[in-house]
Amino acid sequence: MNKILLFAVTFFMMGGSKAQSLAEARKLLYYDRYDGAAHQLHSFLEANPINSEGWLLLTQVYIHQKNIPALQDTLSRMPYDVRQQPLGICAYGQLLLMQHHKDSATAYFQKALQMTKEKDVPVLLAVARAQETADSTDANYPFAIEVLNKAIKRDKHDADLYVELGNIYRRLMDGTNSYKAYQDALAQDPKNAEALYRTGKIFVTQNNPEMYLKYFNDAVAADPLYGPAWYELYYHYYFRDVNKAKEYLDHYIAATDPSINNDYLVTDLLYSSRKYPEAIEHAQQLISQQGKVTEPRLYKLIAYSYKEQHDSLKALDFMTQYFQVQHDTGFVVKDYSTMGEIYASLGKADSAAAYFVKAGNLEKDSAARIEYARKLAALYKQQKDYSNQALWLGRYYCGNSKATNLDLFNWGLAHYMAKEYTPADSVFGLYETKYPDQDFGYYWRARCDAAIDTAMASGMAIPHYTKLIEIDSKDTTNKTNRKHLIEAYGYIAAYKANTEKDYAGSIDYFGRLLTLDPGNADAARYITILRKNMEKAAARGASAKSEGSKGESAKADK
Repeated sequence: MNKILLFAVTFFMMGGSKAQSLAEARKLLYYDRYDGAAHQLHSFLEANPINSEGWLLLTQVYIHQKNIPALQDTLSRMPYDVRQQPLGICAYGQLLLMQHHKDSATAYFQKALQMTKEKDVPVLLAVARAQETADSTDANYPFAIEVLNKAIKRDKHDADLYVELGNIYRRLMDGTNSYKAYQDALAQDPKNAEALYRTGKIFVTQNNPEMYLKYFNDAVAADPLYGPAWYELYYHYYFRDVNKAKEYLDHYIAATDPSINNDYLVTDLLYSSRKYPEAIEHAQQLISQQGKVTEPRLYKLIAYSYKEQHDSLKALDFMTQYFQVQHDTGFVVKDYSTMGEIYASLGKADSAAAYFVKAGNLEKDSAARIEYARKLAALYKQQKDYSNQALWLGRYYCGNSKATNLDLFNWGLAHYMAKEYTPADSVFGLYETKYPDQDFGYYWRARCDAAIDTAMASGMAIPHYTKLIEIDSKDTTNKTNRKHLIEAYGYIAAYKANTEKDYAGSIDYFGRLLTLDPGNADAARYITILRKNMEKAAARGASAKSEGSKGESAKADK
């Protein structure tokens, strides 16, 4: 392996020192070494400004780099004579296609095809590649397939044509025909690393590691300088074996142009290997070297490293710097969730919540969005902000197919703890409906209604306590049931005594309470009081009846 690395470095140091030939530029483009290819092509075109293939290759470099302004500027310098040549026309047509001028681009491609009577293989391939690299809304894949089949008829042994055909089918999500095209390419060139690599990518989409590892390993065995396959091997082991990932990353870096992204990958792997001090040191060195052009992710990686070391203050400092230097379009969900977690660890609930909300809003996966609601609920529970806890528990529960009765219960309980008794009553009402055989809904709804009807004027809690008694009296040996029954009997007894003035009914419920709790002095005392009240009421009634009888007798005497 070390010999491979040495060969890779030596080859590209020699190739990168000055422009050698158009063939070397093609090779660099094949290896996805776009910076190196651009350098070669600029040097080549300075010496050969009327070479239309050089201009087309430079077009493809900028297309792959998604650098349309640079492409536009470059093609504006294309000599007039080159603009009239078929490949020069294809280059300009590709620019128009990337600028979403589909009809104008098509006119250019048709012109190039007509000029060559659809017999020139490089022109046919250029037209097809333009379709492949365009946005799917602008590309014409059937047209590209038609053009490639014409090229293949003229040169059945050109592996590049079959590879490009496979690429087009992949854009069409047609794995079967894509695989066949790559196999046709390998039939012409068994060591075609790109065909092997792209076959492996088919199996990546199928989540078949046995097959994609085979093809990626075959690709680097066929051509140790083929960087894209090394990267896929690194990426596979990044999540499984950081030591193997490091080995493959070294090969990838040796086979690619020096770049900020490669520096970041090295630092990121240090972080993934849990070598946090080394990751921090490496990232800070890169920041110092890069100055104003620093890759924003380096700040984030330092923040992650400090976060793993439980240094939340330093983690917050570097995440704040990251947010200052990153472009708006560069933020991902984890950026916001990480900021939320850091603020939460510092006890800054409001700031943490704000970032969790942003993460949830940005998250496209509905299940992950729901998870942010759960995080927010837990955060507010820690702060004993039960109102906001209830808000987010409600969002977590609603529309969540995996939500349980416990989630529903916690939602209602949070409202109750926030003294939001009316919404709590509604949630526990839902619990009653969904779980009619359980006592929780009835018990907590009764408590909510008792808190609303503090004067026991309407008796709104009574139906729920009555249903609670019906369920829990089936097993009075259960400690929780006994507790619930004692509370229910006491509440109903009080309601009958104070609101309905039904002393006998009240005594009955206090009696039931004493059956479960014989030592309850209050219940015994209330029964004594109620009996006295009943005796007094009876005495008053008897006295009133006696007085009434005397009155009737007096009337009769008269």
